[in-house]
Amino acid sequence: MSPAAKKLLVHLRSLRNERNIEGMRRFGLVTRYEQLGISVSDLRKIGRPHRRDHALALELWESGVSEAMILAAVIDDPGQVTRAQMDRWVRMCDNWGQTDALCFGLFDRTPFAEAKAHAWSRRRAEFVKRSGFALMAGMAVHRKELPDEAYLRFLPVIRREAVDERNFVRKAVNWALRQIGKRNPALCRAAIAEARRIGKLDTRSARWIARDALRELE
Repeated sequence: MSPAAKKLLVHLRSLRNERNIEGMRRFGLVTRYEQLGISVSDLRKIGRPHRRDHALALELWESGVSEAMILAAVIDDPGQVTRAQMDRWVRMCDNWGQTDALCFGLFDRTPFAEAKAHAWSRRRAEFVKRSGFALMAGMAVHRKELPDEAYLRFLPVIRREAVDERNFVRKAVNWALRQIGKRNPALCRAAIAEARRIGKLDTRSARWIARDALRELE
């Protein structure tokens, strides 16, 4: 491990906060990795001097420290991220904090974002599937240059997976639908129409997704 990575890990461990760890766990941020209880806002501040350091990001991701993995997502360079890296990192995620850090600010800015969103949305693994929809949400917010057609292609996928009752999946499906709808008036109309179709599906998850999206978009 490089001196820079070792120095950052020492600094992160010096910030360990047991109270914050317990609070995170109450919000579903439970992980098999070492957990330090450092907020994402603090991680962003720590990462600011290291932005676009791809090599350092790769080291931090492999450290076995959850906050270092999130820091890797903060500092990595989307232009150097590969398809293989995206698949490997997403498979290693075991909570929504990691998936969302990757997909809302790093992976959503890569050339492979749309393809991976579609591919991951079909996966059975809970946090891989969540990543697909977090990626859609991130693209809707950050990829201003993409045409509406890219987001319209996501809507049937959102409807297809709206029946998944797992909490971290259904929340990401809902998130994607709402963010697409907030992008512009045309997509808002399309998202509202999709939400109404989803509301007719006979599952609690679909009905909740539809109600929540319509509450915000109508």
